[in-house]
Amino acid sequence: MAEIVYMPKLSDTMTEGVVAEWHKKVGDEVSSGELLAEIETDKATMEFESFYDGTLLYIGVEKGQAAPVNAILAIIGKKGENVEEILAEAKKAEVKEEEKEEKKEEKTTTPTPEPVKSVASTPSTPVVNQQGTDKAQPQVISDNDRVFASPLARKMANERGIDLTTVVGTGENGRIVKRDIEHYRPYVGGTIRKRGFVGTETYTDEPISQMRKTIARRLSESKFTAPHFYLTISIDMDNAIEFRKQMNSVEGVKISFNDLVIKASALALREHPAVNSAWLGDVIRRNEHIHIGVAVAVEEGLLVPVVRFADGKDLPEIGAEVKEFAKKAKNKKLQPSDWEGNTFTISNLGMFGIEEFTAIINPPDSCIMAVGGIQQVPVVKNDKIVSGNIMKVTLSCDHRVVDGVLGAEFLNTFKDYMENPVKMLMI
Repeated sequence: MAEIVYMPKLSDTMTEGVVAEWHKKVGDEVSSGELLAEIETDKATMEFESFYDGTLLYIGVEKGQAAPVNAILAIIGKKGENVEEILAEAKKAEVKEEEKEEKKEEKTTTPTPEPVKSVASTPSTPVVNQQGTDKAQPQVISDNDRVFASPLARKMANERGIDLTTVVGTGENGRIVKRDIEHYRPYVGGTIRKRGFVGTETYTDEPISQMRKTIARRLSESKFTAPHFYLTISIDMDNAIEFRKQMNSVEGVKISFNDLVIKASALALREHPAVNSAWLGDVIRRNEHIHIGVAVAVEEGLLVPVVRFADGKDLPEIGAEVKEFAKKAKNKKLQPSDWEGNTFTISNLGMFGIEEFTAIINPPDSCIMAVGGIQQVPVVKNDKIVSGNIMKVTLSCDHRVVDGVLGAEFLNTFKDYMENPVKMLMI
């Protein structure tokens, strides 16, 4: 009997996936445990193995295409089985399940009465939704019309920020139903050009990657639910510059200023454990372990691999681990175990010439520290104006967990370690 393979949920935040590569083609034999495809999630590209033995009869999502979790990815069965019948049965089951959900939704929701639309106002044949060709045009509805949609479809569209006037309905009489929202893709009809007196106005609509969607959702939730406040401190980096120079003179050792920041943060967290906490709604979790998330920029956005038990690792260990994370991130080879479990996060833009900035807290942490570059500026030492090397860091705090004094005490301890880095070798 044929088995339907559905788009898997490969991370806790994944809502849809993109097929990065198929390792089998229709007609190939497939064994359980054999690599079937590579799926791009919101955070990484992960290998997906088959759970079944048989022949690959059907591919539902081509390479480069996106599909929601639980969409039909493939069918595996005996050679010669009727794929059309299998798909038809799956479609019937989906419609029944959808009808159940809509009836359940209608019991708890009192929809606004919909105006009756004439037959002429809806297409006689359902239009293939945005999953088909990019030539499919969105519905055109006048400002005086209401959109003909089920209550469940309305709710899903509202949650996903979808404008119903741009969705093509495939239900009865053109009604927008659940599947239309699940398979919705923004219409991209090509570049629009408009000539003016000076030049040509153009724009390109680029599809949003899975990673960028997750970044937008998580950071929006953080910014608008966690009451942020910010503390900035200046650090004299003269000793740190000399210390790093001496460390890197040892054969086989190569550390960066970011490695010093990670180690100093971890040691400061050990002394101020209340900063190493998370707001969980009903409780505040005080983490006794110290896992430092390190923001790494990739083409699609930002990943935050985690240096675990950073307070117990020496500087060369931290440096080697961060370099490996950066390499894996750029190649999309990070696994969930690499980015989960952070208790504090560091975002460093100093290498890009940024002097100072504020960062949005990375849930579930209560703090994130933004690190600027080292600037050569005039400073006062021993009542004389001399050239100094200053680095500014800004701590973003969740006021539900960390108060101003606590954040200030943490920053001063961090400053002490950075200005006297030899102390990091004594603990």
